[in-house]
Amino acid sequence: MAAAPPPARRRRRPLRGDVLTLDARNHGGSPHSPLMTYEAMSLDVQHLLTRLGITKCILLGHSMGGKTAMTLALQRPDLVERLISVDISPISTAPVSEFSAYISAMKSVKIPDGLPRSVARQLADDQLRPVVQLPQLRQFLLTNLVEVEGRYIWRVNLEAISHHLADIMNFPAFRKSYPGPALFLGGSNSPYISSKDYPEIQRFFPKAEVQYIEGAGHIVHQDKFEEFITAVLNFLPPP
Repeated sequence: MAAAPPPARRRRRPLRGDVLTLDARNHGGSPHSPLMTYEAMSLDVQHLLTRLGITKCILLGHSMGGKTAMTLALQRPDLVERLISVDISPISTAPVSEFSAYISAMKSVKIPDGLPRSVARQLADDQLRPVVQLPQLRQFLLTNLVEVEGRYIWRVNLEAISHHLADIMNFPAFRKSYPGPALFLGGSNSPYISSKDYPEIQRFFPKAEVQYIEGAGHIVHQDKFEEFITAVLNFLPPP
């Protein structure tokens, strides 16, 4: 499998259909749960599709969300028209991930009650900096810092995530492959989609193509937003 750069930029075209953005369990505004596996998160998406009457969709997920999207595509290929996995492969990411250290750093943040939001964010940023050295990654993590009745807390369920770190770092075992089109869109400065991963990508997703966005790290859509959008739109079917 050969990796290719994204196609040259072209004018944006209108999207076909609606775009739904989902918060995974234990993230954002979604409910907290002690269970945090890819099978469980895949079922969450399946239940939502059923509730909304959606019989087929194009799935896009980043990092953990990418593994959730891959899991759903492998479990229920009939529901998935196309798959886009952003900067993640269907393998264990434990050897290259610093996620565990980031979770520990977030759990150790201490912020006094009653501070203005800007002061609280700066204090949290200062405490995260020794472990999370990239400013853009700290800013990404700090989007989870929220004020509730004068107290600052993380809206992500750090306890459940910590308990299931091994599940999150790994990828479920599957015997079947997904027959539809798949795009693995990585950042050129990120280790999460490596040439060593290509055989596993090919085994699970035989129609996959791999592209890298030059100059992007793990948070591809934040680092190179325009290039990311262009690559995604170019992969979508004609309207």
